[in-house]
Amino acid sequence: MATLAAIIGRLCLAALFVLSGIPKLMDPAGTGQYIASTTGLSPSLGLPAGIFEVAAGVLLGAGIMTRLVAIILAGFVALVTVLFHAEITDQAQSIQAIKNLAIIGGLLMVFAYGQVSWRVSTWKERARRHDAEVAAARAEGRAEAIAPAPRGGGLFNRRRSVADRTDGDPRT
Repeated sequence: MATLAAIIGRLCLAALFVLSGIPKLMDPAGTGQYIASTTGLSPSLGLPAGIFEVAAGVLLGAGIMTRLVAIILAGFVALVTVLFHAEITDQAQSIQAIKNLAIIGGLLMVFAYGQVSWRVSTWKERARRHDAEVAAARAEGRAEAIAPAPRGGGLFNRRRSVADRTDGDPRT
């Protein structure tokens, strides 16, 4: 179930970037004007920003180099937040900054857990391995419960002779 949730979450994040990159590709001049008016950066960044968002979103959605793409996208979103939504006294900008913070959190989760395979056979194999590990741990626990307690050999289980005692007192 966790694997399915990870895949759906990754697809949702990917869709966000693809769907926000397509308008930048459709109107690179308008995107460039917005970038120049808001940040003072070159208006020629509109088209590369759109290409980057679409390409990174497709890679993330397809599960190709997910860890690398996720960390690069997290850095991109952090940079965009600082450049475009730094004025947190404005309610609209504050909402956008908080939304971007949540996106960064999701991307960091993708980075932390890396690639999740699409194939159902991989899920079944992972479940079989997990079940085998649980069964082995239970068997080990039952064996420890049945086995007699070890005698001697331990620091506190050992009977000391009078010669081992430092003061020679038989009561210690």
